[in-house]
Amino acid sequence: MQTVSVAIRAALLERAPYAKAMAARKAARDWRLGRLRFAFDTPMPDVPGRPDAPELLPPSQMPRRGKAGSERGRIALWHALAHIEFVAIDLALDMAGRFGEEMGPTFVGDFLQVAADEAMHFALLDRHLRTLGSHYGAHPAHDGLWSSALATKDDVAARLAIVPMVLEARGLDVTPTTLSRVRNAGDEGGARILERILDDEIRHVGIGTKHFVAHAERLNKEPVDLWKHLVFRHFNGELKPPFNDSARLAAGLSRDYYAGVA
Repeated sequence: MQTVSVAIRAALLERAPYAKAMAARKAARDWRLGRLRFAFDTPMPDVPGRPDAPELLPPSQMPRRGKAGSERGRIALWHALAHIEFVAIDLALDMAGRFGEEMGPTFVGDFLQVAADEAMHFALLDRHLRTLGSHYGAHPAHDGLWSSALATKDDVAARLAIVPMVLEARGLDVTPTTLSRVRNAGDEGGARILERILDDEIRHVGIGTKHFVAHAERLNKEPVDLWKHLVFRHFNGELKPPFNDSARLAAGLSRDYYAGVA
C-alpha cells in the first residue's frame, strides 16, 4: 500500500494546474477510503511544482489591475483569486505532508480535505475566467504566498498561526466586500463561487485554529499568547482592520487573538 507522504509529495510536485488539482483531490479521496498508509517515508519538497505560466513577480512589481468594473479589472481580480487558490492547494498539501507524522492521522485527513477544497475552488475560478475570455496563467501573479510556508517549515505551531489563522483569516475579511462588488456588477455566477469559497474558508480557518489550540495545550502554553508571539516573529505584514468578526468567531478565532496586534 502506498504511503500518504508519497501521494502528497507527488501532488506537490505536479506542475500542470489541473493535474495538481486532480492529484490533490485523489490523495484526499484515497486517504478517506483507507487506500494510503499512515507513514512518512519521503520528504516534502521546499519548492512545489509550478507551471510555466503565470509569470511570478514580487508583490511590489505586480501591474495595476485596472479600474474596478472594467473588463481588465474584472479579469485581473478573478486571475488573482485563482492564483491564491492554486497556491493554497500546495499550502494544505505541505501542511499534511510536512507535519502529519508529528500531528497524527486526524490532522492529515483534515488538511488533505482542505487541499481538495482548494483544488475545487481553483477549478471553479479558472472556469469562470474562461467565461470572461481568459484563463489561469494569462497574467502575472505575485510570488509572496509560498514564502510563508518556507519561513515556517520547521515549526507546525508557526505554520498554523500564520497560514490558516492570518493569511486565510484575511480572506474572511475581504471576501464579503468582493462578493458585494461582484453581485452589484450583475455577475451572479461569480457571486455564487465566492459564497462557496467563503463558507469553506470559515471551515478551513476553524481547522487550523482547532489544531493550533490543541498543539499549544500539549506544549502547556496559552494559545492566544503563543499565537501573538509567533505572529510577531514570523509574519512580516500587518494585520489591518476591518475584520469580519462574525466569520472569524465562527472559525474559533476570537478577538482575543488579533485585537491587540492589529
